[in-house]
Amino acid sequence: MNFDNTYAKLPINFFAEVSAQEFSNPSLLAFNKDLAEELGLDLKDMSPEELALVFSGQTLLEGSQPLSMVYAAHQFGNFVPQLGDGRAMLLGEVVNPQGKRFDVQLKGSGPTPFSRNGDGLSALGPVIREYIVSEAMYHLGVPATRSLAAVNTGDYVYRREGELPGGVFTRVAASHIRIGTFQYFANKGNLEALIALLDYSIARHYPEINEQIKESNEALNPALMFLKSVAKAQVSLVAKWMSLGFIHGVMNTDNTTVSGETIDFGPCAFMDNYYSNKVFSSIDSNGRYSYTNQTSIVGWNLCRLADCLIPLMSKDRDDAVKLLNSELSQIGALFKQEWLQIMSAKFGLVAKSEDEKLINSFLDYMEEEQLDFTLSFRNLTEVLDGKESEHFHETESFKKIKENWFSRLKEEDLTNKQVIEKMNKSNPLYIPRNHQVERAIEKANDGDLSVFHEMNKVLKQPFTYQEELDQYSVPPEPEQEVKATFCGT
Repeated sequence: MNFDNTYAKLPINFFAEVSAQEFSNPSLLAFNKDLAEELGLDLKDMSPEELALVFSGQTLLEGSQPLSMVYAAHQFGNFVPQLGDGRAMLLGEVVNPQGKRFDVQLKGSGPTPFSRNGDGLSALGPVIREYIVSEAMYHLGVPATRSLAAVNTGDYVYRREGELPGGVFTRVAASHIRIGTFQYFANKGNLEALIALLDYSIARHYPEINEQIKESNEALNPALMFLKSVAKAQVSLVAKWMSLGFIHGVMNTDNTTVSGETIDFGPCAFMDNYYSNKVFSSIDSNGRYSYTNQTSIVGWNLCRLADCLIPLMSKDRDDAVKLLNSELSQIGALFKQEWLQIMSAKFGLVAKSEDEKLINSFLDYMEEEQLDFTLSFRNLTEVLDGKESEHFHETESFKKIKENWFSRLKEEDLTNKQVIEKMNKSNPLYIPRNHQVERAIEKANDGDLSVFHEMNKVLKQPFTYQEELDQYSVPPEPEQEVKATFCGT
């Protein structure tokens, strides 16, 4: 790897220098060659044994500067002034052939100064889960961290379930800067660090802000422009989640990136049967991060970023708050616009404001009929010819939905074939079904990676029918249904 590390050049209070724990017998479970090529990494001459040592932190490549980042967070609404990478180690940054910069980070590599009495390790299960789901998100067209490698450490970790195989996951991200990173320095009143963090974040993720300021004759405020850019990225991200029935599960501010990428796939899940207030996370007892609440939580998290930016806006606090609130007040309308556009496409439509009623009517129908979220949208194409479908009960509400939908389609002036092509590009056939992810984990714990590899294969083409792997499109039987998911820490 040709490391080009910039975060390590920030003041030392931004991170701690760390090293990986020694593992007895690391073995490579998966290596994402396609991603390695996209990153411009020249690792093809390394053996699986050598790759296992690199991606468990046992062998450091030249130029690596291992560190763990510090940050704070609101976790389930409660502020924690210091968190940080308790089981993660940033190996360094690489720049791909297109000039884009990425972090390469190990998760589960051992304790850090931010471990808070944890062991800093990971069981193999969370490694398998994050590898599958993060790659699936990417191929579904959702901004997300990526999976570069998975390693079995050869050692065991100890959790409530008992003794479990240990693993290390290699994550690639546009960066690991979070809203919680800003909160850490804002809480300390460290204005110098906040300025450095803002300048760094803009240069890394939104360089167009600096260009606009440079070219403008007006006095533009970089902090306000930064909030606007992060808001747009986060709103677009959560709208995409909603269109896929995805529930993150822990939308804490330390899991909210300023880049707008999905990060940390602990208790996340894709819904099977649609339920508007669905919760999976075992620790979300009050449903704070339910499916529906994600729309408001994204705004709440952005308000916490705005809190941090107040001292960077103006010496007049009241003036700063007024400007920030003006920007924040637009988030609801921005979200509805993004959501409407992506949800309308699932019906083969170019969004109009009237489509909101059609979309919500179909969601209500799915909830009443307890229908599968993913397959219901995919199967909608079957009723385009006016015939009844085996997948939908012809209730009065469904007849009304069809009538409104067909009326809108006439305005599009497309053939049924063209509508089907559009819909099949927006409605996946394959998602990482919870019961299949759990099956992959159970098999992997026993040394069998067949389900893990099959899922990664089928999820690389989630919109394309794959006959030999079509079992992965099938919803769970009642006894297979996963009703709760866990963090894995």
